[in-house]
Amino acid sequence: MVSDAPKHYPVLLNEIISIITPQHGGTFIDCTFGQGGYSKKILEFSNTKVIALDRDLDSKKIAENLIQKYSDRILFKNLKFSQLKNLKLKHENIKGIVFDLGYSFSQMKDHKKGLSFNSTGELNMKLGMNDFSAKEVINKLNSEDLEKILKNFGEEKEAKRIVNNILKVRKDKEIDTKLLVKIIETTKRKKNYKTHSATKTFQALRIFVNKEISELINGLTQASKVLKKDGILAVVTFHSLEDKIVKYFFKSLSEKKSFSRYEPKMDQPETLFFMKQKKPIIPTKKELSENISSRSAKLRFVIKKKDSFEFQTDILEKFKFLIDIENLGNKI
Repeated sequence: MVSDAPKHYPVLLNEIISIITPQHGGTFIDCTFGQGGYSKKILEFSNTKVIALDRDLDSKKIAENLIQKYSDRILFKNLKFSQLKNLKLKHENIKGIVFDLGYSFSQMKDHKKGLSFNSTGELNMKLGMNDFSAKEVINKLNSEDLEKILKNFGEEKEAKRIVNNILKVRKDKEIDTKLLVKIIETTKRKKNYKTHSATKTFQALRIFVNKEISELINGLTQASKVLKKDGILAVVTFHSLEDKIVKYFFKSLSEKKSFSRYEPKMDQPETLFFMKQKKPIIPTKKELSENISSRSAKLRFVIKKKDSFEFQTDILEKFKFLIDIENLGNKI
């Protein structure tokens, strides 16, 4: 998400705080530390402890300021949230776990990262701990693979035409950010004057480069294991693909269901989560007026019903086709 504002706003902050209730104390995991907005607010309550994660190395500099102020109450690790299990948190009383799947203002404006179509830097898009860049994706993968990425991760209806023109241009020169934007703008027949023509393509590339689908699925799974009874798992999403995954994961573990058509529902164990409300929480008019980047944000949360570290979920099977597309990166 790119903000027109001069600073980063932690999205749905008041709503998150009211759900996880740090005023009552406890240990919380901020799985997407970013600019530290959630962690900072949680630490304002004296009886709290925060374990913060972020794959972006630049986040460590921001975390150092909080560490100086709350040295005995914050632990920061440069990790992807799919690596939660590496922290060995089985005996920690985790009261709440928060994911904010958006990009911070500083990340989007950092030309070295090349996340935005407004970037003047290299076609990069790596958030940290990556195997390849967007430049390699655009310049190396074949037309079929590129089309799958744009169509499925960006929901780009004109993917085929964009990819055909990418292949024509890259025969003669390497494609950078500026050139890719130009190709998309001259290719697209249907112009949406509210949304930049390159928005969907750049979304697709960010998701692919950072393996955001498998990261999210593995992160949710690990978080569900380390969370204790009555603990809250809250996730803020920014596009329909993320929201679809979170919604399915929460729903599937909050309702009794059969993982086999031969097994009746009544034989299934008690559900892992309690879903207090099915509809997502969205930003207020006040927040939207202060931070237009929050317009697509959706907050969903569940409450863990029992201390359980093992559970069944078919989420990997459900979204296998998306993970298979992510695995096309193995060709690079």
